[in-house]
Amino acid sequence: MAAPARALPIGIQTNGIKHTHADPMPDVDTRFRMVRDAGVFDYVDKTPDPDQIDDFARASEKYGIPVRCGGWFYALGQDEPLLVGNLEAARRLGSTIHNVQVKALRADGRPVTDEEVADFYAFAYEQGMTRGVEPCFEIHVNMWSEDFRRVETVARLVEARGLPYRMTLDHSHVIFKIDHPDEQDVSGIREDVEAGRLVLDPYQPGHVCGTWIEAGWVRHCHARAAVPNNPRNTAATGPDGRPGRGIQYPFADPGPGVYHADWDGARLEPWKQVVRQLMRHHAADPDARLGQISTEFIPNLDYGEGCRYSLFDQSIACAEWLRATWAELSAAP
Repeated sequence: MAAPARALPIGIQTNGIKHTHADPMPDVDTRFRMVRDAGVFDYVDKTPDPDQIDDFARASEKYGIPVRCGGWFYALGQDEPLLVGNLEAARRLGSTIHNVQVKALRADGRPVTDEEVADFYAFAYEQGMTRGVEPCFEIHVNMWSEDFRRVETVARLVEARGLPYRMTLDHSHVIFKIDHPDEQDVSGIREDVEAGRLVLDPYQPGHVCGTWIEAGWVRHCHARAAVPNNPRNTAATGPDGRPGRGIQYPFADPGPGVYHADWDGARLEPWKQVVRQLMRHHAADPDARLGQISTEFIPNLDYGEGCRYSLFDQSIACAEWLRATWAELSAAP
């Protein structure tokens, strides 16, 4: 007889609780009601602005939807007090995870070093654990971790201090760089990818996401679909006149002419393969280090700005697949 399936909460990042980009963002109460009525989410993922903390707390209690986690981005040498404040907000809301993005440049414009990231991790860990909130450092573009080679180095520096390394896996930031030399050049990894020293393809041995998963570092996961050589987001342009980098792909067929490029669901398989590996590892992990997975289809420039498909419906479709896949994999011998 198979053992009972381990719990794996599935949530949603609240910036994606809206439909098209042109639609206004619903108020806090409406977003929580939408999440409850969808019937597929266990929690919401958000660090609210200070003036919305009470609104989130009231809506969470009203609809029975916890604010299980949140996150923010930080420039070292400036935003240490901001981190402490956000960890305190997380404690007030009952969150257990705070997702941390560390910018590639310090506040003074100098690139952050691996040692400085490790120092900040130790600071975040101390401040977080006194509040019952675990910091998780995210894989993300425009952050120190966009050079994927640095992640293991920092993790080992942290572990050498006797601390557990906890990270947020958003593998869309890896998948979209597959077969995308221009994006590989952004973080200086192209030469190592072409030489096979850094493997992005999740079907190949030693791929980088698999290395992080098997090391047991993944505590939190963001599920936003992306495909190899993901189309640029030509539905929107930044201040420099360039389209968004393109780190979001509809999970479900958006319908003819709705997405700004041709849609092919088969192209999602590499992204799905990483999720399957993560779930298999979680099912076999006696320490259950993966805490939850948050869908994150969002309306920002590099993601879904200008989109005519429903961000919320895409999150629902993704959550339904996550639940079905977890039910299947966790029940396997």
